[in-house]
Amino acid sequence: MLRSLTVFILLLALGAFAQSRRQNPFPPDPTRPDETRPADPAEARMERDRVKKMNEQRQDQIKHDTDELLKLATELKQQVDKTNEHLLSLDVVKKAEQIEKLAKSVKDKMKAEYP
Repeated sequence: MLRSLTVFILLLALGAFAQSRRQNPFPPDPTRPDETRPADPAEARMERDRVKKMNEQRQDQIKHDTDELLKLATELKQQVDKTNEHLLSLDVVKKAEQIEKLAKSVKDKMKAEYP
């Protein structure tokens, strides 16, 4: 009796584990609209246009920021050239921090995705 009960519990546990690990055997139907896909073609077009506009704005901002990075890096190089091993300007450190912050912002914008 105890052995059959143990086997039964083991089979239930294995079944539950297999069911939890099983993926949906039926992929989503691309012809059937869901919550994320607009049903109306005009809405879908407006959404695509909105996403395209956002990506264009992001790209413009990245270009602007990289131009600013180049300018700041050039200024930093000029300031560092004026220093020596015994003298480091506070402006140089501030400029480096400014570059670091802007570079992180550019990196984050490049990683950003719009659906």
